[in-house]
Amino acid sequence: SSVALSSMPNLLGEAIALYRKGDFDAALAKYQAVLQEKPKSPDALAGIIRIYLKQKKVDQASHAADQALALSDAPRIRVAHGEVLFRQGRIDEADKEWVGVVNSGYPEARAYLGLARVYRAAAMYQSAEKMILKAHTIDPTDPDIQRRWMGTLSRSERIKYLEDALAGENNWDAEERENTAEYLQYLKERAKRKVPPCRLVSKVTATEAPLVRLMSDPKHLRGYGLSVVLNGHKNSLMLDTGASGIVVRRGIAEKAGISKVTATKIGGIGDKGRKNAYVGIADSVKIGDLEFQNCPIEVRESRSVVDEDGLIGTDVFEDFLVAIDFPNEKLRLGELPKRPGESEMKPALKDEEDDSDEAQPAEPSDNSEAADAKSSSPAHRPGPQDRYIAPEMRSYTRVLRFGHQLLVPTKIGDVPSKLFILDTGAFSNSISPAAAREVTRVHGDSYTTVKGISGAMDKVYSANKAVLQFGRLRQENQDMIGFDTTAISNNTGTEVTGFLGFAMLRFLEIKIDYRDALVDFSYDWKRWH
Repeated sequence: SSVALSSMPNLLGEAIALYRKGDFDAALAKYQAVLQEKPKSPDALAGIIRIYLKQKKVDQASHAADQALALSDAPRIRVAHGEVLFRQGRIDEADKEWVGVVNSGYPEARAYLGLARVYRAAAMYQSAEKMILKAHTIDPTDPDIQRRWMGTLSRSERIKYLEDALAGENNWDAEERENTAEYLQYLKERAKRKVPPCRLVSKVTATEAPLVRLMSDPKHLRGYGLSVVLNGHKNSLMLDTGASGIVVRRGIAEKAGISKVTATKIGGIGDKGRKNAYVGIADSVKIGDLEFQNCPIEVRESRSVVDEDGLIGTDVFEDFLVAIDFPNEKLRLGELPKRPGESEMKPALKDEEDDSDEAQPAEPSDNSEAADAKSSSPAHRPGPQDRYIAPEMRSYTRVLRFGHQLLVPTKIGDVPSKLFILDTGAFSNSISPAAAREVTRVHGDSYTTVKGISGAMDKVYSANKAVLQFGRLRQENQDMIGFDTTAISNNTGTEVTGFLGFAMLRFLEIKIDYRDALVDFSYDWKRWH
């Protein structure tokens, strides 16, 4: 076997090269060949776990990690196990696994990559940046590390990196490649047009705007909108905590004279895949007393955006403390608490990207491998900052932020807490059938249709009564819709169990601090009883 062993490093090198260029089946075969010779090889065992994760086979990855840990608790295997836990939504456990490896003094680049993902989701942007720089110092060739490290680059460096990455070999799937190519195109167009970043031009730091009732028929409310004036044209756009940016249908963009900058595709709930869209720039966006200039708008090519004129994601107000007061039908935007020793800051409407800084793009999808979020630091800020919990916000719920999505730790019945997306644009609460089965009975439902930006879902279930607990609230939910959230979880990079929807949220006042990933839910008992 001396001959075979001498070929080991070679086999491992070939497996890693195949993995990095996306030939997962061939890489798997090579790793398995390594295990024939050396059954406890940490590199091969960790490699196999990662291949299953890249192939979106989470259960197989989890099984492979359990088997590998039974053979060896080598740091490399523990780090790969952390990656499985993170994808399963068990983020605290993943964090422990990675911290353990880092504290043991073992220089494992992907342990730092993992911690960067945890910190980013918890709005600890400065800590996340330190971790990703450390990971990149240890292993600058790992494509997943490079992808996150890109978030620390200026626009011109980022364009160069993306051009090289798209020209060379990588292990992105088709959707990720397409997103990346679109994002690169967008960056180049912005550079060419020299469009200044979207910014607030009015002198107001706080405003209040009425919420507009959106009816599905004369008796039934399906959501609330906001009056948004685009280039002087007034529209009611659905206020949607589950969406990002401003998305309108083509007719509205044409009326407002919003010109196309680059093509893109948008996806969301639904089985029909991503729809054609383009990104344009609105010269002026007015909401309440606020006016912003040069703001990116996504335009849907098809007739309607989920039967609406358009959507406005609450993340566009991320420089403000956002209060959605459903019972009193008002949106209030106020100042975020100042960090100790902080000077004045100028709020902006969230922009795709600030060119002078290290803001992470919202575009190459909110895919975890692309980037969990953009950094919360527009050009006028002193680099990325860690979450600050002001004394008056101690009672707020700490949520996780992945791109524009706010994931709220939610307990269903007695099982451990799971992650639900806060989504005023979804009508009902919903839950993945697998999670529903842990706590309640699930049955097929042919009467309910779940529609989202990507069309209607093919398989919908409904779940009997489950008790939901989130924030300081406990909600007995008579009925939940169940549908498969796998595609959303794959895009987010962690397990999304369901959605907290409008039918329940409409009774609450919700305060959101995007900067620090904090949300407060309050229910006025007297009002409703």
